[in-house]
Amino acid sequence: MKQVLLLVIAWVSAILPLAAQTPQSFTLEQCISYALESSIEIKNSQLDENIAKAKVRETVGIGLPQIDASVGVQHNEKLRRFFATYTGSGGFLGDLSGIPGIQIGDVVSAQNFFQLRSAGDAGININQILFNGSYLVGLQASNTFKELSVKTSGQTREQVISSVSKAYYLAITNQERVKLFDSNIARIDSLLRTTKALNQNGFAEKIEVDRVQVTYNNLVTERIKFINLQVLAIELLKFQMNYPMSEPIALKGTLEEITPPELGTYTSELDFNARWDYQILKTNRKLQELDLKNKYAAGIPSLVAFANLGYTTQSPTISGLFKTNSAIEDNGQIGPDRWYGYSLFGVSLNIPIFSGLQRNYQVQQSKLNLLKLENSTKRMESAIELEVKQARINLENAVRTVNAQRENMDLAANVARVTKIKYEQGVGSNLEVIEAESSLREAQINYYNALYDALVAKVDIDKAYGKLNPVIQN
Repeated sequence: MKQVLLLVIAWVSAILPLAAQTPQSFTLEQCISYALESSIEIKNSQLDENIAKAKVRETVGIGLPQIDASVGVQHNEKLRRFFATYTGSGGFLGDLSGIPGIQIGDVVSAQNFFQLRSAGDAGININQILFNGSYLVGLQASNTFKELSVKTSGQTREQVISSVSKAYYLAITNQERVKLFDSNIARIDSLLRTTKALNQNGFAEKIEVDRVQVTYNNLVTERIKFINLQVLAIELLKFQMNYPMSEPIALKGTLEEITPPELGTYTSELDFNARWDYQILKTNRKLQELDLKNKYAAGIPSLVAFANLGYTTQSPTISGLFKTNSAIEDNGQIGPDRWYGYSLFGVSLNIPIFSGLQRNYQVQQSKLNLLKLENSTKRMESAIELEVKQARINLENAVRTVNAQRENMDLAANVARVTKIKYEQGVGSNLEVIEAESSLREAQINYYNALYDALVAKVDIDKAYGKLNPVIQN
């Protein structure tokens, strides 16, 4: 029984790592969906959106009442002395006529009898904006800044979709080419065995066997190299998806299941507003307009209400601030020493009169920056039109090349098939078969390269038309 248990444990221990390494399969749509949820760039852009939302709330909070409370006690070990001019009548200083040498007009000093050494104060300060033009513009600017972060996030999603799509197309194309290598190696291996048999029976020379053997060895070596390239292509896809690099991944589907690009799909008129970069530029222009508006608002009077409420007391010592002593109350009667309340409130009107022409030049700079953005908008429109035209030409050329290379591949496959049959029947040469196989492999490589270029051209033209990530928030 113990031996059976040990065998079960050993079997489970061997199976679990294999199960843990089972690769997860992804289609293109699943790769994109995973990347949109896991991409570091998108996560950071979402954090930027949250930062922008917090910035809006921060700006709104400026217009709410600002309330500060303070409590403090202080002790003056040595008070400032009281200074006065001697007038001969004594006054606060008393009768000083008995002091030798003192004359009317002399400056005399005495201990500060208006203040005790220790003091305490506890109060609340309240400020409320009643009107401020810059604050109102700031509210608009904060919302526009939030809008900018949302559109920047959209552009980031578009870039992630583009990068993941191209990486997926590269990996799926290479995956199909690995299958072609296997098929080609199988055919050459069959030819090699046939040629060896013919050589053993005296119907083929040894050089023909060597020639096929060289072709076979080269194919095997190329396959190993290409598999290593495919590993890098898969790693690139995982990187673009932000998929764990240490975990395996598999691709679902084949190239035949991918909808081939068609130029006729892109006959609609170009809409600049479908482009995230154009929307971002428009939003930046709106921010610049608000900046100009804020420069004008800085010259408008602002009105603020304020109030100060609190309690204060004094004592010869700090400990005396918290004791009950005799004190003269407001009604002139003797009562217990305590903290006395105070309060004030009012409004403050600030009227800008002269700023040394600084504001005028700030307005001028803001206007010039706005003109620059207007020029940039026109430039971007031209650039987008050029990008679309270039993308259409690239797609048109790629589709034409794919069709031509597909036909060439079919023709080369037929030539290779016929040439091999002729060789097996003794009416063809070994060299013709090898050349036909070489032409077929070249045609296959050209076809898959052209197909990948067409798929990339489809991604580029979708991006040029703003169709990769169509959710635009105006």
